[in-house]
Amino acid sequence: MLLTDFGSSFVLGLLTPLTAVCVLPLYPGFLAYLSNQLSGADEAESKRLPFLIGIVITLGVLLFMLLLGIIFTTVLQVSLTKVINIVSSIAFGLLGVISLFLIFNVDFSRILPKMNAPIGKNPLKSAFFFGFFFGAIIIPCNPGFIAAFFARSLLIDSVVGNLLNFLMFGLGIAFPLLVFALISSAKSQVIISWLTKRKRAINLIAGIFMLIISLYYLIFVFKIFG
Repeated sequence: MLLTDFGSSFVLGLLTPLTAVCVLPLYPGFLAYLSNQLSGADEAESKRLPFLIGIVITLGVLLFMLLLGIIFTTVLQVSLTKVINIVSSIAFGLLGVISLFLIFNVDFSRILPKMNAPIGKNPLKSAFFFGFFFGAIIIPCNPGFIAAFFARSLLIDSVVGNLLNFLMFGLGIAFPLLVFALISSAKSQVIISWLTKRKRAINLIAGIFMLIISLYYLIFVFKIFG
């Protein structure tokens, strides 16, 4: 059961940045940053640096999600567990509403904050802060998947299991950045262009997926119609 939870958390994490309108613009900025770091590097360093940057960015995302998991398991979950059915029902209800927005192509990007990730001079330090910041802005940018993830986390009793669950979610969030760091810039641009051009189809598929998840939990887990 835990393995299934971890797997679904990774998938939720993977879909979260790919369907977040205010996150997609960060990808070209990340590629430009990566390209600038490699422009003055020799051949050996140009092969090693993308791997290091990708790993450090992933660590930044994982640290943020671990801190969030610690806060959730030590502070929030204690109080939320008392009203778990109400909180979870609201969360999955929110997920269902946002899924309808995606399915019917409702543009709610105007109400979302526009953010830029911090970039400094030290490549690895910048990569870490980029990853940490990237994890942080996911929370307001894609409330549907976040609501679903938090509601599912309320159902996990083990503190260790919950922290691992948060880490798997963070790994899913970081995975696109890790892939972009490890493949060539040209291929990354192709992938981002492909995602941007097919944003409507991606939103539709993500919306249907989110709607199925929300209906399943509302009907079969929390039995709101029972």
